[in-house]
Amino acid sequence: MKKVVKVGVIGVGYLGRFHAQKYAAMADVELVGVADTDPERARQIADECATRPYADYHELLTQVDAVSVVVPTSLHHEVAKACLLQRVDVLVEKPITTTLTEADDLIRLARDRQCILQVGHLERFNPAVLAMQPLLTHPLFIEAHRISVFKERGTDVDVVLDLMIHDIDIVLSIVKSPIVSILTAGTPVITHLTDIANARLIFANGCTANITVSRISMETMRRMRIFQPGQYLSVDFGRKEIMEVRLQPGRDGGTPVPEINKSAFQDQDALELELCDFMDHVRERSEPAVSGEEGRRALDVALQVIAQIHGNRERIEQILRDEGHANLLPYLKPH
Repeated sequence: MKKVVKVGVIGVGYLGRFHAQKYAAMADVELVGVADTDPERARQIADECATRPYADYHELLTQVDAVSVVVPTSLHHEVAKACLLQRVDVLVEKPITTTLTEADDLIRLARDRQCILQVGHLERFNPAVLAMQPLLTHPLFIEAHRISVFKERGTDVDVVLDLMIHDIDIVLSIVKSPIVSILTAGTPVITHLTDIANARLIFANGCTANITVSRISMETMRRMRIFQPGQYLSVDFGRKEIMEVRLQPGRDGGTPVPEINKSAFQDQDALELELCDFMDHVRERSEPAVSGEEGRRALDVALQVIAQIHGNRERIEQILRDEGHANLLPYLKPH
């Protein structure tokens, strides 16, 4: 029999509610309680999941082996640190923290306290992404688009930390080479933070990844295309579909013919796979694939992208001033 893991969820807003529901339905897992700064919300989700509500998450920490931390990004370090200090294993939603110093602090603390620290880069557990792994050989060009209609949720952070970091993490996991150059563009449109952005990552092994994100689109798309010698892969994260295209020799040496294979995985739940993986690492005391170090690596690149976008914007503002177009500056700083 598997060890029963006592688990809690800290932060039961939109995403935290799903964490609680998944844990409540798992075998060999006891959802001890849910905590939220909104007592009514905590009671509501606790009733849904037949567990106990907590207004103060510190009280929950004495009752559990592990927790999901699903609070606003600005609170990730504070809450996850409190958990690790109590020797409670942590799954913290992405991005791991808002700064590298905070990320390093959590990684060190988890190591010193011998705790599991896993980062919630959910797309790593997308069934289409998992099916893609055995097909990878030597990616040469990667193009990713992650665009969505505007939602208030997630606007406490830059679109790079909100959306692009998903694709940065996936690209870093499949391109085993250092980044030698980053080129970026981005701007705020609706919020005071960047709402649309593009980053071109160039790797030492010759691979280039072009990543575009937007949270102000009229449609939703989560797709990645990977080109490698003799093969093209298209991964649709939203539909959980993967298409593989290979060129086969033509008859009698004629024009090569594309061979197309499609697979769909709609019946598999990425969040359930992620949380089950976390529970397995808690039981086995093993290092997660999406470890604190992996989360830090993605954050490092994302922060470089953000810094470069801000630098570009400052240069544009100066050019507008120099050319007598200061009246256009408010459009670069929307309220």
